[in-house]
Amino acid sequence: MRGYDYAQAGAYFVTVCAWNKECLFGDVVDGKMRLNEYGQIILREWMHTPEIRKEIELDEFCIMPNHIHGIVTIQDADVPVVGANGRSPAAEGDDKTTAGRSAESPLRMKTKSISSFIAGFKSAVTKCINEIRNTPGVPVWQRNYYEHIIRDDCDLNRIREYIVSNPARWTEDEENPGKVKMAQ
Repeated sequence: MRGYDYAQAGAYFVTVCAWNKECLFGDVVDGKMRLNEYGQIILREWMHTPEIRKEIELDEFCIMPNHIHGIVTIQDADVPVVGANGRSPAAEGDDKTTAGRSAESPLRMKTKSISSFIAGFKSAVTKCINEIRNTPGVPVWQRNYYEHIIRDDCDLNRIREYIVSNPARWTEDEENPGKVKMAQ
């Protein structure tokens, strides 16, 4: 939302998609997600987030074959920032996310913001996956991400249900490249 401060306290629904929506992270089997090695990296990095970004609290999330959905809350607390935006200097350049940039850090990304969190997460995952694949510089993620500001408990509960039921709906999911398209 133009002009909105994505560093302000609140809950956000985010979706991050794999590069070219390639199914890299595992498979849905009988309505349940089975993570592969790359999916396990995503899980590890997602769960590590609150340890390195003290302002972030995680809620429901789901890793799918080619995307991740999650609810992230930015806490209203005076928490010191570790580094410019939670990114490893070795990982700079892995991800050129531009959403939320400002003149506050060397990368001009607003600290303690959704964009800073997503950039750091994507960068860490990309670095690990590319080390395993021996493919330095190859994208793992699409350039941007989707975010939605969660406005009330009804919105929060609706999104939680959407996330939890996502694997069971994979056969109908628009992100599923194996979905059979109905003729119009």
